[in-house]
Amino acid sequence: MTMREGADVSVDAMIEDLRTLVETESPSRDVNALEASAKTVAAFIESRLGGHAVLVESEAGPHVHWSGGGDPRVLILGHHDTVFPLGTLERRPFAVEGGHATGPGVFDMLGGLVQAVHGVASLEDRSGVEILVTADEEVGSGSSRVLIEERALACGAALVLEGAADGGGLKTGRKGCGTFQVSITGCASHAGLEPAAGVNALIEAAHQVLDIAALGRPEIGTTVTPTVAAAGTLDNVVPAAATVVVDVRVETADERERVEAAFAALAPHLDGAQVSVRGAVGRPPMPESASAELFAVARQLLPGLEGRAVGGGSDGNFTAALGVPTLDGLGAVGGGAHADHEYLVIGAMAERARLVAGLVDAIRRG
Repeated sequence: MTMREGADVSVDAMIEDLRTLVETESPSRDVNALEASAKTVAAFIESRLGGHAVLVESEAGPHVHWSGGGDPRVLILGHHDTVFPLGTLERRPFAVEGGHATGPGVFDMLGGLVQAVHGVASLEDRSGVEILVTADEEVGSGSSRVLIEERALACGAALVLEGAADGGGLKTGRKGCGTFQVSITGCASHAGLEPAAGVNALIEAAHQVLDIAALGRPEIGTTVTPTVAAAGTLDNVVPAAATVVVDVRVETADERERVEAAFAALAPHLDGAQVSVRGAVGRPPMPESASAELFAVARQLLPGLEGRAVGGGSDGNFTAALGVPTLDGLGAVGGGAHADHEYLVIGAMAERARLVAGLVDAIRRG
């Protein structure tokens, strides 16, 4: 089994469609911008695939859903929200130079979306294919998770169009990831006149940071990283409140349970201090076993293709946790996700589009 080299995929057309998507800015949580972006995405899908792309309204902004009809067999999963605020395009406009396309969102993950749609467009028969483009992946997929899980279960296989791993490899495993916020309540007092009369929330936070950091087990893939802290109001006031935000990544369900239980059990060190925790490992781990079958097919289509387990999460974590075969990292080859130097390798676009088409064909053949 090999990819059809002659599949009708136009790189020039993909670049123009990518330009259209990038030039419709789509920062997460900006519902007005995401409404405009969703309409642009829907129009792009309809222009290349025909049919009707439905806007699924949510509090986070519209998700876009398209179906090729027939019995659902494969879900192509992406998102149209990006991390860049409005105005980024003016400072960093879409450009093509030196074999790269640059601009906000080209790699994560508008390029992958363009490649997938053009790949599907190269197929004469598009039945059984569904495309779901969500509006909130970058902020946790709170409003789209139920829809993602529903369509993944209905289709039975998921192809995730997040950017490729380094060197163009696919992402065959992902850590589970989540965010915790630890809130500390103390008691204010005058830092000079009667510091002992207060309960210093900043000192309690320091104790908590050390306890939290000790929860990590990097030797088995568990990282627990305090990332943001805040405390105090004035330099002569014992702080009455503090917060610590923590990023957590785990490779197994057992570690997820252990870390969540440990956060729930955090206890204060100072008399009179109170500690409360909210958060969870919201994206479950995606084990490499979830991608094994589809990755084997991808290797048949594109010999030499590499797979890699990575630390970042995606909506593929949700589909894999349901037992749905899931293959991730099928999107753009490039790098610099979430950074000003973000780029897409134009020379890889046609190959990746054909890879998606080949996987869709193989999945539908069973």
